[in-house]
This record gives sequence, C-alpha cells and structure tokens, in this order.
Amino acid sequence: MLTDIEYPPEQTAASLVSGILGDLQHLVDQQFQLTRREIEVELRQRTEAAAVFGLGAGFLFLAAISLCLSLSHLLHWMASPIGTDPAWFPLWACHAVVAAVLAVIGGILAVVGRAKFKSIESFHNPLTEILQEQLP
Repeated sequence: MLTDIEYPPEQTAASLVSGILGDLQHLVDQQFQLTRREIEVELRQRTEAAAVFGLGAGFLFLAAISLCLSLSHLLHWMASPIGTDPAWFPLWACHAVVAAVLAVIGGILAVVGRAKFKSIESFHNPLTEILQEQLP
C-alpha cells in the first residue's frame, strides 16, 4: 500500500496571477461575443421591419400614381359627350378600384412594419450600461 500522498506542486504567485488574467481575458472575450450576437439579432429584426414598412410605402406610392390616373380619366370622362364611352364601367373607376386595393395593402403593410419596429427592444447589456455611466 502506498502511503505517499502526492501533493500538487505549489503554484507561485506569478502563475496564479497569470491564471486569473487568462480567465479575465476569456470572460471579456465572451462578453464581446455576446454583445456582438445581440447587436446582430437586433439589426436583423430592424432590417425585417424596415423591409415590410418599405414594401408598404411602395404599395402606397403605386396607389397614389393609380389615383392620379383615375383623376385624369375622370376629368376626361366628365368632359366627354354622354354616351361616347361604350364600357359599362368607366376607365376612371377601374383606376380608382386599383388605387383603393393598393392603398389597403400598402396601409396594412405599413402598419405591420411600424408595429414590428415598436416591438423590437434594444438589448440592455450591463457592460455597455456601466461604460456609458462612466463616460462624461
């Protein structure tokens, strides 16, 4: 039977300090990686919200163009003699219907995009808050 117990070699103060500094460096690296991931997630969410809102704005723009065409055809229809338009549904009304549909779609997309923007919460990183408090 062995009665000799092996003790780990005594660590010097320098090796302990270097171990502590290595752990601190590892923690700082992890904190930066976490902050980077949080920023990437928030940026992706904001990009998606901006795309939906932009699509809604595009539909609203197309609706405005269609409405302008509708108004110009309405003016032409009003200036034409009665009975000259053989269609049962005037062209200005067709443009107005298209403008209304585009406006509804664009409005819904714009509201959804705005709601997505409002639902995004900025990350609250304790390290960032501490650094901001220390700056004058």
